Amino acid sequence: MTFRAIGTPEGTADRLFADCAAIRRVQRLVTDLFRRRGYDEVMTPEVEFFDLFGDIAQENLRVMVDRTGKLLVMRPDNTAPIARVAATKLKTMRLPQRLYYNQTVFRADDAHTGSRGEIAQCGVELIGASGYRADLEVLSMGVQALEVVGLRDFRLEIGHAGFFPALAAALGAENDRAMRDALEQGNFDAYQKLLQNYLGAPLGRAMAQLPRLSGGEEVLERARALFQLPAAQEILDSLERLYRELEAAGLGERVQFDLGLVPKFGYYTGMVFRGYALGAGSIVLSGGRYDALLGKFGFDAPATGFAVDAAALAGCTSQAARTDPKTMLYYAGGCLGQALRRVMTASAGTCAISTCETEQGALVQARAAGAEQLIVIDTNGERSVTL
Repeated sequence: MTFRAIGTPEGTADRLFADCAAIRRVQRLVTDLFRRRGYDEVMTPEVEFFDLFGDIAQENLRVMVDRTGKLLVMRPDNTAPIARVAATKLKTMRLPQRLYYNQTVFRADDAHTGSRGEIAQCGVELIGASGYRADLEVLSMGVQALEVVGLRDFRLEIGHAGFFPALAAALGAENDRAMRDALEQGNFDAYQKLLQNYLGAPLGRAMAQLPRLSGGEEVLERARALFQLPAAQEILDSLERLYRELEAAGLGERVQFDLGLVPKFGYYTGMVFRGYALGAGSIVLSGGRYDALLGKFGFDAPATGFAVDAAALAGCTSQAARTDPKTMLYYAGGCLGQALRRVMTASAGTCAISTCETEQGALVQARAAGAEQLIVIDTNGERSVTL
C-alpha cells in the first residue's frame, strides 16, 4: 500500500527545525516570567464539552461527538476552561489565585481570513482580584512578556469592553450586535453603513468617530468631548488612571488607546488590551477583565488575564539557524555507554553518534555532515580523526 502526498488540514502547518526552536524559546522565556511573578501552572483537556463555550459562534468551533452522543469541541479558548477549574477544583484556595498555562487552542475561523486553526498560547489568569491594581498587574506583565523575548518595537492598545455597549444603549441602536461584530472584525465600512439611520442624532455622529479614536493619551480628551454620557466618562477616567500608573512606572511609551476595540469573546466586562509588534502578521497578545465568567460556574469572583501567541512572537524575533554537529562519534561494539556519556556532556547540537556500522562509513558520514572531527571510541579509549 502506498500513500499519496498529503498536506495538513486547513489552518494548520508543519513546523521544522528553527521554527520549533523559536517557538520553544518564546514559551520558555514567557513561562519563566510568569513563575517569577508568582503564577502556578495548570493544564486543561484539549477536548471540552460544547456548552462551555457559549460565547463563541458555533461556526468557529471544531465540533465532534463522543460515543454517548454528547457534543464536544477542541479547546478554542483557554480562559473559560481555567475559569471552570478555578470554580470547581480550586474554589477553596485563598484568593487571589495566580494561574498560568502553556497550551494550544483550536479554532475553525473563516478560511478566507487566513486565520490559523491552532494557536500555541502562553497566558495568565489572575482570579479573585478586582480593581485597577489587578489590571495593572496583568498590563505590566504583558509589557514584560514582550520584552523578555527580545521585542523592541511593540505597543499595547487598551480599550474597554463596556465602552461601545454603553454608547449603543444610550443611542437605542437596534442593530448594536451587528455594529459590534463589524468593529471586532475591523470592517469599518460595514460599521458606518449600520450607523446610517442614527447619524441624525449627535451621539450617532460621535459614534461614527469610534474607529478613529486610537492613539496616545490625547484620544481620551477627544472622547471626553464627544461622549458626555456619565458611563462613558467613568470608563475614560478608569483608563486614564491605568495610564498614569504605567507612565509613572516608565511604561507609558508602550501604551496607546483604542476606544473602538471590541473583544472577540463576549465574556469580557472591563479593561481589554491587545499587543502589536513590528514584523508580526497578527496580534501577538490579547486579554482583559472578565468579572462575570466564573459566576456561570457558581463561583462569583472577579478575574483578569491575557495570552500571548507564541508562534506570532517567534515569527518576529531573531531565530537561530539550524546547525550541523561539529563532532561525530563512532563507537566499537560494547562501547555504547562511553559514546552516550560523551554526547551527553557536549553542548546541545554540537555532537552526534554515527549510525554507520564501520569506522570508514562513519568517516564518510561525518564529512558529508560538515563535521570538524570524528571521535572513535573503542576498548582502547578515544582517538580523534581530523576531517
